[in-house]
Parts: sequence; structure tokens; C-alpha cells
Amino acid sequence: MRVFKKFFHIAVCMATALAAVAQNKPSTNDLANPQAAAVECRPRGGLPNFYSKLRQPADVRIAYLGGSITAQDGWRPKSLAWFQEKFPKARITEINAAIGGTGSDLGVFRLRHDVLEHHPDLLFVEFAVNDGGADPADIYRQMEGIVRQTWESDPAIDICFVYTLVKDFLKPLQEGHFPRAASAMEKVADHYSIPSIHMGVEVAQLEKEGKLVFTGAKPKTDAEKTALEGKILFSPDSVHPYTDTGHALYLQAIARSMAMMESPGKPTPHVLGTPLVADHLQAAQMLPLDRARLSAGWVKLDPATNHLARDFAHYLSPMWTASKPGETLTIKFRGATIAIYDLLGPDCGQVSAQIDDQPAHVHPRFDAYCTYHRLAKWAVADHLSNTVHTVKFTIQAEQPDKVRILAQRNEKMDDPKRFDGTAWYVGAILVVGDLLPNE
Repeated sequence: MRVFKKFFHIAVCMATALAAVAQNKPSTNDLANPQAAAVECRPRGGLPNFYSKLRQPADVRIAYLGGSITAQDGWRPKSLAWFQEKFPKARITEINAAIGGTGSDLGVFRLRHDVLEHHPDLLFVEFAVNDGGADPADIYRQMEGIVRQTWESDPAIDICFVYTLVKDFLKPLQEGHFPRAASAMEKVADHYSIPSIHMGVEVAQLEKEGKLVFTGAKPKTDAEKTALEGKILFSPDSVHPYTDTGHALYLQAIARSMAMMESPGKPTPHVLGTPLVADHLQAAQMLPLDRARLSAGWVKLDPATNHLARDFAHYLSPMWTASKPGETLTIKFRGATIAIYDLLGPDCGQVSAQIDDQPAHVHPRFDAYCTYHRLAKWAVADHLSNTVHTVKFTIQAEQPDKVRILAQRNEKMDDPKRFDGTAWYVGAILVVGDLLPNE
């Protein structure tokens, strides 16, 4: 079952990344379509606080906030081991805050819970692939929110932006500039003097020189091995690198860049100055569901007895569920943005959302990848007036057409009973603003 879930999880992550690339349309507005030169490392202010601790017999924590490429057994554990070997005096551990198929739009909300509560000394942020289709204006808001939340929590934390790539990102890198998402992130990095590493610059150059095959299966026959001889095989799916080859190149980029980041600056607290954009998401919060008004049918799941609550306890704790049509969840808040952190899965149904006195809209909590349960962010509303709003969610009686939806990926129901249901599994409220008591 673990292998089965991993296979489909990678498929979802790959679809997310490739869909993001497909939306990466050019713009005539330079601010809307920023462009940064393709440089592997920009040390900027370096990592002085982090390196100061590394040289001591101290506890040092490195946080990795990102998507599936960071979640892999790849550059994250490889770089952790590299630091541990290079700085044996320090007691270096990791905070693994990587979730496949997610970008900075969720990262900015889960940052406090998944990272800052664990007190990191260095925070790597990797979202350039999954943010590939995002509007640069949204990337500014989200990435700046991550920076400002971090330094508001602890001004001593050093931050480093890291960028990975998918196959469609090769061309811009080979033409001498970053793809759009990484370019947008560079504007935030410039504004706050945050160092950055594009781990794909060398990969793109090797591919251009004919020394690297970006996508392909591991050779099995002698003929296949001969055809690949002398070349590096990077990825099986155009997104996720092979551990021993692709991620090894990412590690080399980290090592080269760290040598450049060790010298700049002296240990000093970071200062939050004037924001880059006025609508940054420093105020983004992830709040427990019991802050809302729940109808009588909602149940808090016990990880000791429920496998979903146990499997997702690290992210959605506690997890609540309701399954009967007509059950409601009502949130009153003052702010401009509201979202829900929940699960999509085989037995999930449809939920309507009504904001204030506007018409309700129905949203399925099921998609073509729902042969298993996975984390999701339901972006209910953004850019509302910064006033008081009420959102009422209602579980619908009619199920999505699950057979038709699964057929989009040539999937079928292995057991119709497993797919029967109108359940909704919710872990948290994501809000930019303040929750208010429900009358």
C-alpha cells in the first residue's frame, strides 16, 4: 500500500508541476513577468547567523520547506549529510516540511506550524516548480509573507531560496534567464538580501552540451547502457530527479554555493524594513477548525483508532470529519482571504460555499487522482474587501460523477464501496485576517 500511494503521489506532483509550466504564459508587463539572469548562486547577505552556529558544539536545525522534489530522498537528506560531515562539532538535524504537489500559496499558511514552531537556524524554501503557473503578483505576496513571518518569529533565522526545474524550464535557463516563478522569487530575495541557489543551472548547461539526458528510464540492456555511456540520466518523469544522478547534481550546486555564502556579513538579527508589496501575506494564519461553528454531525478523529488521522497527524492535527448531507461549517472573519486545509479522497463528496449573501458555489473534494487520500488547499476566496465576512459550507447530497472523473486518467474504481460517500475531512482554517466569534 505504501508503494501504491507513493506512485500516485508522484503522479499528482508531476501533474501539478507540468500544469504549472503549461500556464507559464508570457506577459508584456515586466513587473508581471519578471526576468532574472541565469546565475547558479547569488550570495547576497550570505548565511552569517547559520555559519556562526555551525562552528560551535551547538544544536543546529535546518528546515526544508518545499514540494515533492524536496520531499524525495534526494537533495534534502544529501545536503543534511553534507553539512553534518563538514561541520562535525555541531549537532545538525532537519525539519522536513516538504509536501508534494504544493506551492508557496499553502506554504505561507503552514509555515508557523510546520517550521517556525520547531525553531530552525536555516530555512531552505523550494517552490519554483510548483509555483510555475502562478501569477508573479501572488508569488511576491506569498514568498514575502514567508520571509516576514520567519523574521517576525526569530530575526536570527537565515533564509535561502532554492530553485529546481522541470524539463520545460531547460530552454529559458539555456537562453540565459530564469523561468518566471524563480525570477519573481529573485525580486523578493533582492529586496531582503536573501541568498539564492538555482540548482538547475548546471543541469541545463550539461543537457545543452549533450552530456545529460533529462528524461529516461534506467538502462537495462547492454545496448541501452552503451547508448547512455558517458551521459548523466537526470529524471524518470521530467520532474523528479534520480537520487544517485539528478539529486547528486543538485547537491553539487548546494556545495559550490555554500562556499560563497560562508563569508558575507557578520552575525546579526535580520530587520523587517519596508515591504516589497503592500498586500504581502505576513498575517497568514492556520487556525484549528473548532474556532468555527460546526453542526452536530462533525466528529474529531482519533489518530489511535482512525488511519487517516494517524497518517496525516503531522499536518492536520486534529482532523475533523462530517459525512451527512446538510452538515455545515460556518466561519466568520475579518479579512480578505479565506481557505480550507483538507483532504481529497475516494469517499469524499461535494461541498457548497456561500460567502455573505452571494450565491453558493459547489466544489467537489474529489478529482482524477482520488484513488487515495491526499492533502489539499481549497482557496475559497481571495482579495475580498478587508471587512467582516461570513462563509457557510454545506455538504451536498449528490456525489461527484466519480467514474467520469477517474476516467480522465484512465482510472477505475477498484471497489465501488470504497468510493461511495459524501465525506469531508478538514484539518484547519487558512485565513489572512482574524476569526470572529460566530453568533
